[in-house]
Amino acid sequence: MLSLVAAPAFGRAAPPVEGGAAGVVLRAVLAGGPLTRAAVGRAIGLSPAAVSRHTADLIALGLLRELPPEGPPRAGRPQLPLDIDTRGHLAVGVHIGVPWLTFALLDLRGRVVAHERRPRQGDAAAVLRAVRECLPGFVRQRAGGRSLLGLGVVTGGWVDSERGTVVEHGPLGWRDVPVRDVLAGVTRLPVHLDSHARALAQAELLFGAGAGATELVHLFVGNVVDAAIATSGGVLRGRRSRAGDIGHLPVPGSAEPCPCGRTGCLQATVSERTLAHRAHREGVLPAPDFDRLLALAGAGEPAALRLFEERLRLVAPAAELLLNVLNPEVLVVTEAGLAVAPQLADHLHERVAEHARPEAARLVTAGSFGVDVLAVAACAGVLDSAYRRPMELRTAPLGAAVAVRSTGH
Repeated sequence: MLSLVAAPAFGRAAPPVEGGAAGVVLRAVLAGGPLTRAAVGRAIGLSPAAVSRHTADLIALGLLRELPPEGPPRAGRPQLPLDIDTRGHLAVGVHIGVPWLTFALLDLRGRVVAHERRPRQGDAAAVLRAVRECLPGFVRQRAGGRSLLGLGVVTGGWVDSERGTVVEHGPLGWRDVPVRDVLAGVTRLPVHLDSHARALAQAELLFGAGAGATELVHLFVGNVVDAAIATSGGVLRGRRSRAGDIGHLPVPGSAEPCPCGRTGCLQATVSERTLAHRAHREGVLPAPDFDRLLALAGAGEPAALRLFEERLRLVAPAAELLLNVLNPEVLVVTEAGLAVAPQLADHLHERVAEHARPEAARLVTAGSFGVDVLAVAACAGVLDSAYRRPMELRTAPLGAAVAVRSTGH
C-alpha cells in the first residue's frame, strides 16, 4: 500500500459559522492583510483580548505570522502586522478531467506552487490507481518539505461530497465510484472530494472575484457543464450534492445528440469535445484537438476565436437564467477560451446583456484563475476547510517534512 504521511490535517468543509471566531480572524487577514490586531478587531467586531487569543493560536498553527513593524519606531508596544503564513503548509490536489489528470500544490493564499498534468487513461480503477502511483513522487519532488493540509479531488458531473462518491460522470463513464474511500486508505490524508464547479466557487469566494461577497454563482463550461451556488458565504449542495445540475438545459436550435437520449442539451452542445469536432468539420483543425484549438484562440486566430464566441453565445441564456432566478452579487463564468483570450469577456457580456436586464449583465465576470484554473480547483476544498475550521487542524512542527513511502500494495 502506498501512503503519504503528513500534517496538519483537518475535517470536512463546513459552513462559516462552524469555524468559530478563529476562522473569522483568519479570513479577515486573508481578505485585508497585513493587518494589526486592532484592525482585525475593528473589521470583525471582536474584543482585543479575543483577537489576541485567536491570533496566538493561529500563529502556533503556522497559519498566521507577524511581520516587522511598519514606519518609524513609536513609544509603547509596537503594533505588529499579521499576515497569512505561506511558508509551512500546502494543499495538494488532483483534478480528474476527460483528457488529463492535473496534480497541484497551492499555498495558503491560493497561489499555485507546482502543478503537472498527465494523460487520463482507462476506467475509474485505472485512474485512481494512477493517482495513487503518481501522487507521492509529485509531492516528494515539489512540496519542498512543507506539510500537507489535505488532499483535494475534483471532477465534473454528479459528485456526492458527503458520501465521497462520484455518482455519475457521463463523459468519463463513471457511476458510483467511491473516490474518497479509495484514496483515503492509501494517502492517510483527509480527502475533500467535490465537483469542479463547487470547488471553484469556494476558490472565488476566498481568493477571486467573490472575495467579500456572500452570494455567488459559478458557471463551469468544459466537457462537463454545471453550476455552483453560494449563499451566506457557503456553497449550496442540495440533496445528495446535486444542486447546480444544468447540463441538460435545452439549447434552442441545437440538434447535438446527448447521451441522455435527447438532443440539444447544453452540455452536449457546448462541450470541449463538441467544439473540437466542430472546428475539424469547419477546417479550422486537421483533427479534433481541443488543446490545439485553444492554442489557436490564444494566438488570436480569427476562426478559432469565432468558435469560442459562438460557444459563449450558446452559454449566455444559461447565465441569464441563473442571474434571474438566483440574483447573486456576482456570476463567475469559467471557460477555457476566456482564460487564454481575455477579449472574449466583452463578447460574453454582450451576449448576456441580450438576455438579462442590463444591471444583471454587469454582474458577470470571467473566472479569476486563468490557465491555472484546474490546479486551483483541485486544492480549493482543502483550503476552504482550513479557513473555515482552522482549530481542527492536527498540528505538526512548522516546516515538518512530508514523509512519502511505499508499503508494497
